[in-house]
Formats: sequence, structure tokens, C-alpha cells
Amino acid sequence: MLDLIILSLHFFICFLISVAIWCGPKDVALDSSSTGGGETELDGLVFIGKEEDIKKSQRITAKVNGREIVVFYHEGKFHALDSRCYHEGGPLCHGEIEDIDGQACIVCPWHKFKITLETGEGLYEGIDPQKPSPTPKWQSKGVKQRIHKVTIDNGNAYVTPPDLSVSFDSDYFAEKYKIGGELAIGK
Repeated sequence: MLDLIILSLHFFICFLISVAIWCGPKDVALDSSSTGGGETELDGLVFIGKEEDIKKSQRITAKVNGREIVVFYHEGKFHALDSRCYHEGGPLCHGEIEDIDGQACIVCPWHKFKITLETGEGLYEGIDPQKPSPTPKWQSKGVKQRIHKVTIDNGNAYVTPPDLSVSFDSDYFAEKYKIGGELAIGK
């Protein structure tokens, strides 16, 4: 009976943590339509913020054509991805960056899925059961998360709008969370 109480308490605490992450404070959200002026677009690119601001904060969220993205500045490079994890829509802006086999990866705070910042590949640790002493190795699930190209021009950061003719697993949650960063149920 005590085990059941402890297990129930554990699930309740996990639920509260999930709610706190989901409803918690948002990062800087820059909607390209709210920045105004002719400065918002440069040859089809969408303005997302000042280069120095992103470098200082190391990460921001922004909206590009209504789609929420997260932009990271890590080890001297800018990386932009859909802000919601391809697996279950976890907020990648709250994830930690880890080095896995020489690749910078964002770790989803909800279920610890690993996604490369450079390519959007999902990584998992697997074994080859046909080997006599299988050793786990990091392997790719393929590109799961949509990445966005970041361009810096005169101290401003821009993102190339996504090419929606090619689909990625993260597109599902990008659409679901389009309205105000909240899950758009029934809309």
C-alpha cells in the first residue's frame, strides 16, 4: 500500500513539474510582425533580434510566420530549430545543451530526447545485438526536427522562413503550438 502512495505522489510531482515548465515564464519572444518598419525583412529573411542580444542571452524564442522557433548561440555559432520537440512537443528553449560524440545537442526537458543543433537529427543510444559484447553507441534516427538558417547582417539576426514543401516530425507540434505558444486544441 505504501508503494502505491509513493508511486502516486511521484506521478503527481512529475505532473506539477510538467505544468510548471509548460506554463512557466517565456523567453524573449520576438514576433517579426511586431517589430515594424522595413527592417523586419531582408531579401525574404525575417528579423528575429539583435546579434549581441542573442549572444548575451545564449537563446531566445521568436516567431517566424506564426511559427515559434528557438535560436541558440553555442560555441560561436547560431542555431535555430522549431521550438517544440518532435517527440511530444516539449519546450526545447528550456533544454540543456550537451556534447554527444562531438555534436552539440539540445536535450528535451520532458523526455530527454537528444536533437543535434546542426542538422535536427534525433539521436539514440543503441546496441548491435549480433556482436558478442554489445556496447551502446549513439546512432541517428534521421532528421526529425526542422532547423532554420540564421543570417547575420549589420548586427541584426534574420531567419529564412521554412520551406514547408518538405515535412519533418516537428511540424506537427509547430502547428499545434502556433497560437500564442499555447496548445491550440480544436482550432
